[in-house]
Amino acid sequence: MLEHVAGCYPAGVNSFASRVIHWQQCNGRHYLPWKTSRDPYRIWLSEIMLQQTQVATVIPYFERFVARFPTLPQLAAAHEDDVLALWSGLGYYSRARNLHAAARAIVARHPGAFPDTAELIALLPGVGRSTAAAVAALAFGQHCAILDGNVKRVLARHGGVAGWPGDKKVEAALWHLAESLLPPGTLKGTGAIETYTQGMMDLGALVCTRSQPACTTCPLNADCVAHTQRRTAELPTPRPKKVLPERQIQMLLLLDRGELLLEKRPARGIWGGMWSLPELPIDSDPAQHCRERFGLTAKSQHTLPKLSHSFTHFKLHIQPVQLRLAPRLSTLPGQIWLPPADALGAALPAPIRTLVAQLIALTAATCTFSGSML
Repeated sequence: MLEHVAGCYPAGVNSFASRVIHWQQCNGRHYLPWKTSRDPYRIWLSEIMLQQTQVATVIPYFERFVARFPTLPQLAAAHEDDVLALWSGLGYYSRARNLHAAARAIVARHPGAFPDTAELIALLPGVGRSTAAAVAALAFGQHCAILDGNVKRVLARHGGVAGWPGDKKVEAALWHLAESLLPPGTLKGTGAIETYTQGMMDLGALVCTRSQPACTTCPLNADCVAHTQRRTAELPTPRPKKVLPERQIQMLLLLDRGELLLEKRPARGIWGGMWSLPELPIDSDPAQHCRERFGLTAKSQHTLPKLSHSFTHFKLHIQPVQLRLAPRLSTLPGQIWLPPADALGAALPAPIRTLVAQLIALTAATCTFSGSML
């Protein structure tokens, strides 16, 4: 890290970057677990986890992940189910599948050594331009700009860039701005780019927040367009609003001799590669579905409270139905029967985990009630 920012910058040179660096040294986040070293594996893992996810949510997942897979070769050698199980609840599960595929690609193509340029890192599955630049800057000191959600907000406000940042033209303008404000390339090897990159992330997370930004404590407020023109509430321009379509399905909690049926979802699509519950259209008959699809006979059927879950592009309403079955004769490919408590250790999407936990609680309450009647 830089020890004396003023001594590294000639007077008046790139004051934007120097202010960010100085602020980061004094006020930035130095407690994050992936900042304990410049290990590219840990930095890459944290950047993937932080895509569309808050830091507070990521920290415990990151710590469990590196405890299980402390090195990239260990991640590459892991079974995908184990990777997805550790990711369960973090959402956007294609990130986990891409992470696993990228680890295997690195071991195969780069003899286990992490690629050290943004250009090579961007070739990995699940890695975009900004993520690749962040890893290259933080782990290898490469002189390149990032543009994650926090940085877009800082630059849109400081530069007075109107328009939704997801629009291609607006994003291109923000990339141009991000590259123009980097520390001088002559400071390579001083720690400037590493500190600056983390500083831009931290400014957006701690100071230049979506609502009620702390402009009075921001090191960039003197020449920030949004602050000086009182436009922080309108910049950056919000995503155009649209009504999310809604979908309704039934999900079956099929129980036989104390075990629950789980099904492997296809590799592509929502919850790809995860274990889930059998599903069917909202107007279908669950008992008939069990007979026709699985050859199973339901002895009893109970409708449980509905559960709703929002995705990026639609909202899903789930009607869970619990069925107790006559003893099964066989298990079909892509299925597994587990005690509900053991099923919680599988790679389940968050809503399915909630349904299984509710089933366990309901079963325990029923047993307690039955026992009290004896």
